Amino acid sequence: MADQPKEVKLYGNEFSGYCTMVHAALKLKGVAHEYVKEDLQNKSEALLRHNPVYKKVPVLVVDGEPIAESLVILQYIDDVWKNPPLLPEDPYQRAKVRFWAGFVYQKLVPPTYDIRRSEGDARKKAEEEFVANLITMENGVREELWSAGGSFIDGEKPGLIDVIMGSCYKGLKYLEDVAGVKLVEKDRTPLLCSCMEAFAQLDVVKTA
Repeated sequence: MADQPKEVKLYGNEFSGYCTMVHAALKLKGVAHEYVKEDLQNKSEALLRHNPVYKKVPVLVVDGEPIAESLVILQYIDDVWKNPPLLPEDPYQRAKVRFWAGFVYQKLVPPTYDIRRSEGDARKKAEEEFVANLITMENGVREELWSAGGSFIDGEKPGLIDVIMGSCYKGLKYLEDVAGVKLVEKDRTPLLCSCMEAFAQLDVVKTA
């Protein structure tokens, strides 16, 4: 995109962690945008028109052109608004970040839905699956991505994994409370927990 976009709209809902990711990324980048709050029980015609395939939030509309699906949107944002970068310049490191971003969607998100929808042994099994996968991610991120010396995985400034995990932090703590489970604890995953807490404390994230 040769010129900077003139009109940016985000269709979202504050109870969606996926929307929080995108909203936080826009805030971190300093992108002026309009936030269009969607009633998920009564979706607007505009949302359904912009995302006719999945019919859900978030949808980013840039100069009238819609982009759907949070992970796709996050990478689009980083391509269009370069600073501060969410992805590293090195192609190999970018691939590693994308791998662990996909891991969150494929291995961490599904058990949280199972925890919400189940009880008893089924809930316990989903909790154990989530914790085991989070520990796997902790070890992988520490070995492959972590830049020691800062508050975030990338170092002094949050990157894509920080945005994704940090945006989920309060939702995970809420799920712990309502479901009576333990998902994120510093003694098990100290790096991810500290990075999520640091991200949640950023002023631009609090407003998102």
